[in-house]
Amino acid sequence: MQNERYSRHYALPGFGELGQQKLQAARVLVVGAGGLGCPVLQYLTAAGVGTLGIIDHDHVDLSNLHRQVLYDTNDIGRAKAEVAAGKLKQQNPEIEIHYWVEQLHSNNVADLIRSYDLIMDCTDNFAARYLLCDACRLLDKPLVFAAIYQYEGQIAAFNVADKEGIKTNYRHLFPTPPTSLEAPDCNVAGVLGVLPGMIGILQATEAIKLLTGIGTALINKLMTVNMLDNSSYIFEIPLTTSPETIYPQTLAELSAFNYEQYCASESQFIQAIAAKEFVEIWSAADVVLVDVRDPNELPRLSQPHLSIPLSTLPAQIKNIHNTRVIFICQSGKRSLIAAQYFYEQTDAGQQIFHLDGGMIALENYLND
Repeated sequence: MQNERYSRHYALPGFGELGQQKLQAARVLVVGAGGLGCPVLQYLTAAGVGTLGIIDHDHVDLSNLHRQVLYDTNDIGRAKAEVAAGKLKQQNPEIEIHYWVEQLHSNNVADLIRSYDLIMDCTDNFAARYLLCDACRLLDKPLVFAAIYQYEGQIAAFNVADKEGIKTNYRHLFPTPPTSLEAPDCNVAGVLGVLPGMIGILQATEAIKLLTGIGTALINKLMTVNMLDNSSYIFEIPLTTSPETIYPQTLAELSAFNYEQYCASESQFIQAIAAKEFVEIWSAADVVLVDVRDPNELPRLSQPHLSIPLSTLPAQIKNIHNTRVIFICQSGKRSLIAAQYFYEQTDAGQQIFHLDGGMIALENYLND
């Protein structure tokens, strides 16, 4: 029996009732409910994918709203996964939705993705991407990947065999993780608000193509799209990896693999300092504060400090001399990148810190 909700799908040549039945029988896990996750979730919900899973540990922030259009001002401070599940259920009450307000990590990834037919990588960091790549490879799960950067986006379908039986994955595209300065996230580099919407729709389209069998999916191919000049290119992904590549070969090895350390987003030599401890030592003679935000970002740091925007850090690193160095930014992400870079480029034996939670955490502490 046909459902009026999907009448335009039924009328579509090459799709029809059989295509809709395949969508309704499918189980899709969307990892990340941010810029990419919002359009992916909205369109897969509207299309009638029978079961959707959502995992995201983050909460809605005001800075999200220019691109994450599933949320509104009233949602600020609430868990993205929970808000998304509620709104999507209103959009299409006929589908089943599960959500987890938690971070994906090596100990839970296998259990989370095991029961799903297709995984959508809507994450915004390399640790999560390599983790999903390895987990899907070991569990033989198709993975639709997308990423955004400023004005450009990428989409690919991984771990799906082509006509010759060849399967590529994220490690064939990027054998080793880039450094944080080589590929900063949108908190550092910025992003055009409409970009994740455009790329997310293309990502959702790839999922529908794989689930229904229509068209030609981006299997073993990478599509790049540039919003500024409307250019797009499709590249073949080579079936080669670096001989130095280290990655888990079993699920047991996966659960013990430290992806944060592997992607250099954390270091035993970088110490996170809480706002309370920061206030206690910020005036010490051997401490230098380095604000890596842009000069127009508010609130300003009232203590004497060096203002070195992250993009100019390589050129100004020689100006940082004190025994204890504390890097500061708005939320703690850029300061961690700066601290890591500073450690990698110097050998002066300095103690290196970054302000955990950034100026947001400091303002909250000072106002309590």
